[in-house]
Order: sequence, then structure tokens, then C-alpha cells
Amino acid sequence: MALRPGKCYSRLKRPNTRVSKHKPRKSYVKGVPYPKIRSFESGKAKAEYSVKAHLVTKDAVQIRHNALESARISTNKVLEGTLGAGMYFMKILVFPHHVLRDNPIATGAGADRYQTGMRLSFGRPTSSAARVKKGQKIIEVHVSPGKEDVAKKALKIASSKIPIPCTIVFN
Repeated sequence: MALRPGKCYSRLKRPNTRVSKHKPRKSYVKGVPYPKIRSFESGKAKAEYSVKAHLVTKDAVQIRHNALESARISTNKVLEGTLGAGMYFMKILVFPHHVLRDNPIATGAGADRYQTGMRLSFGRPTSSAARVKKGQKIIEVHVSPGKEDVAKKALKIASSKIPIPCTIVFN
């Protein structure tokens, strides 16, 4: 099945929980797919950086795991290509906990004979998303003084991968 557009999942709906509050051993969501984003930190974490830049959301939204991964890759590529491997630290601050479900619609000849429509339409788990509030920080970049323009460029490219408008804030 092809990947649906991000607008299908961007609204904040009631979250799909993994475990029931009343019966801790019973899980509502069976077979949660593993998120594409693998590492949440890159660069040299132990070094002392005095400049911190954050990518901050302007609205509440759900960000799918593949959008977070593409933002991480593009930010890391700009920072490592410009500054070098150990001259920065980048961290993704959100995790895709929310499970997204799809009720696939059958198409083609004879689809009307086996499709159930909206009956039992809870759907299968297809991917996961991070639920982000308005004003929440998504990505954090630490660089040395004088390298603010590189951090700003990297976060600007990462904001184009995120499905909502974002701002860049320096501390």
C-alpha cells in the first residue's frame, strides 16, 4: 500500500493507546510497526557548546516518523558537511508514540463483493507519529560561537521536512 499524504494524519485526534489502564496485561494495539527514525542524537555530546538553536512548532500537530527521520538526515548532512563530525551536537526531542491506523479501501474489479465499508473500520496499525503541542521544541542543535548561521541553515532545511510552519530560536 502506498504512503498516504501527511494531511491525512496531521490533525490531533484521540490518541491510540498501547496498553489498557484497567487491564495492564491487555494491549489494544497489536503489531505496532517499528519507527523509521533510528538515532535521536548525533555529533559530539561531551563537548562544551555555548550556542543552542531549537526548531519550535507554531501549531499543534502530529509528525509522522518518516518526516522526523528525513528532518534528522537533512540536518545532520548540513552540519557534518559544513562543520565536521565532532564540531556539533544535534538531538531530536520528540518520539513517535502515537500509533496511526488505516482502514484500506479496496479498488478494482470485484472490490464491492469483499469490502465491508465503514463496518469494523478501526483499521490496521500502519505507522507511528509524534504528537507535538504549539510552541514545543522538536530539534535541538548545539554549536560553537560564530557558527550560528550554519545551525540556522540546517534547521531551516529541517523545517521544510516538517508538515507545519516552524521557527528557529537561539538560546
